[in-house]
Amino acid sequence: MLRLVPLFIDIHHKVEGLSAEAVTAAHQQDLAVQARFGVRFIRYWYDEATGKVFCLSEAPDREAITAAHRPRPYRRRDC
Repeated sequence: MLRLVPLFIDIHHKVEGLSAEAVTAAHQQDLAVQARFGVRFIRYWYDEATGKVFCLSEAPDREAITAAHRPRPYRRRDC
């Protein structure tokens, strides 16, 4: 039986002082913990000009993504 899982895209706004290297490292951390939360982080995009980070993921619900992101330094309440 095919199980459909919702896709989510979350946006982290105006992350001051963030670099492409830091976003890559944070994504690697996301991949390391994703199974613990039932999340699959698919892809991310970083816009250096605006400081925005976009994360595409598959998860049972938004709360699972929030929990998986929680330890990240770029995590903000408005995401």
